[in-house]
Amino acid sequence: MNSLDGFRMALTLYIGNKNYSSWSLRPWLAMKAANIPFEEVLIPIYAGADDKQRILDVSPAGKVPVLTDGDVVVWDSIAIIEYLAEKFPQAKLWPQDPASRAHARAISAEMHGGFGGLRRECGMNIHRPVGAKVLSDEAKENIARVQAIWADCRQRYGKAGPFLFGAFSAADAMYAPVVHRFRTYAIEVSPPVKEYMGSMLKHPAFAEWTAQALAETLRIERFEAD
Repeated sequence: MNSLDGFRMALTLYIGNKNYSSWSLRPWLAMKAANIPFEEVLIPIYAGADDKQRILDVSPAGKVPVLTDGDVVVWDSIAIIEYLAEKFPQAKLWPQDPASRAHARAISAEMHGGFGGLRRECGMNIHRPVGAKVLSDEAKENIARVQAIWADCRQRYGKAGPFLFGAFSAADAMYAPVVHRFRTYAIEVSPPVKEYMGSMLKHPAFAEWTAQALAETLRIERFEAD
């Protein structure tokens, strides 16, 4: 039996709409890629008071994603990933080398707390027809910074595999929504970034989320303006 199988029913991940919820994608992808078994509960976001109450029933923050593990409740994507990394060290969610692990955590924290222009102007909307839009200087600077991060990681760690630190890691999960944003909004990218995006798009867990997002029928007007 896989050493993670015994936790199959203990973990529940509450997520939002797969088409829109970039924050939900991150821990979901990390768990899927690491073969950490969990029960998935989807609560539509911005769909009504009942759904908001369903989220509040499991998290005082009132937002998804939320991970429950028995009596333990963890909200916020990066906090969930850190909890999982401690609970399942064999899953190797972070690089094993201390210097690489510090680098991965640093760029993940930067993703978690920054890139406001890119987030506001290029929201994750997977079913949106691919096409460019006019972007602010702030969003363009965000895009340049993300590309610089990815290109630097690929240059440093590319010999070990196709992802940011060679093998798939939590850092890839943290930046996964940006892959969709770059694709959806037809962002011009450098060859190393294009190659990395191709690897992410082909990852089985990433492709699974994408297919399920495209199958969703609920549309939220506030996210469909562009």
